[in-house]
Amino acid sequence: MQIYRSWLFKKEFPILCETCLGPNPYLRMMKEKYGQECKICNRPFSVFRWCPGTGMRYKKTEICQTCSKIKNVCQTCLLDLEYGLPVQVRDSALKINDEIPKSNVNKEYFNQQVEKEFAEGDGTVAYGQIGKMKEKNEMLTKLTRKAPYYKRNLPHICSFWVKGECKRGEECPYRHEMPNDPEDPLSQQNIRDRFYGINDPVADKLFKRIQDLTKDEKFKASGEKMTSESNRIENNDSYKLTPGLPGVLPMPSSDFKNDFFNLGSKSSESLKAQSTKKTTDNKKSFKPY
Repeated sequence: MQIYRSWLFKKEFPILCETCLGPNPYLRMMKEKYGQECKICNRPFSVFRWCPGTGMRYKKTEICQTCSKIKNVCQTCLLDLEYGLPVQVRDSALKINDEIPKSNVNKEYFNQQVEKEFAEGDGTVAYGQIGKMKEKNEMLTKLTRKAPYYKRNLPHICSFWVKGECKRGEECPYRHEMPNDPEDPLSQQNIRDRFYGINDPVADKLFKRIQDLTKDEKFKASGEKMTSESNRIENNDSYKLTPGLPGVLPMPSSDFKNDFFNLGSKSSESLKAQSTKKTTDNKKSFKPY
C-alpha cells in the first residue's frame, strides 16, 4: 500500500477546475518534468499541457501544486476550486487574512513548512482558514456559475487578422474577431495580483455586482414589509362612519375607499342608495301632530 501511495504521489496529476479541463471526458495530457518554474515561488515543477476540446486553445499549468494548495486555486486559471471566483472576492467575503511572504528567502522557508504539513495530512482538507470553513457563504454561492464557462478556453484573437494581413483563412487556429477596448481593465490582468488577491479587475467587477445584489435584496425586503403591514391594517380595520355626511349608514373602509376618489368626490351610487333608503324609512315612520 505504501508503494502504491508513493507511486501515486509521483504521478503528480494537476489540480484543475472543471472549466479548464473542458467537456471532453477522454483527455490526453503531455507532461514535462521540471519543465518550467512556478510564476509565484519561482521553483521548477512538472508542467502539464492539454487541449480542452475541439476549437479550443492548448492550456498548461502555470503554478506549482504547493502554491495551488496554499490558496486552494486552479493551477491554470488561479480561480477558487469551490466557488470558481477570484481569490480577492473569496477572501473578502469569508474574511480570510492568510499572509503569504513575498520575498524569495521567506517564500522558500514558508513552502518547506507547508509541504511538511501536507505530507503529514491526507490531502482532503484545504490549507489555512479555508479548511476550517464548515458552511458555504450565501453571497459566494449566488455569484458562482451554475455550469462551467467553456468560452474561457477559446483561442486568442489573431493579431494578423486585426491588421488585415492573415492569409490562413478558416485554417487559422486563432479567432478572427475584433478585440475589446484596450483601455478596458479586464484586458490587463496579472497572475501574481490574482494569486495574492490585490488589484484584480475581475474582482472589482464582481464587487459591483455584489453591491447591486445587496440593493435588490434590501428593496425586496422593504417591499414585502410594506405589503405585510398594509394587509394587517386592512384585516384589522372595522366599520367606520363617513365623516361630514349625516344620515349615511356605517360601511367597511374598503367600500369607503372605492366610493371616493383621492379628493373626496363621490364616484358611485352606493352611498346615495343607502342614504335614500334611510330617508325613506324616516319618512314612513314620521307622523304629523
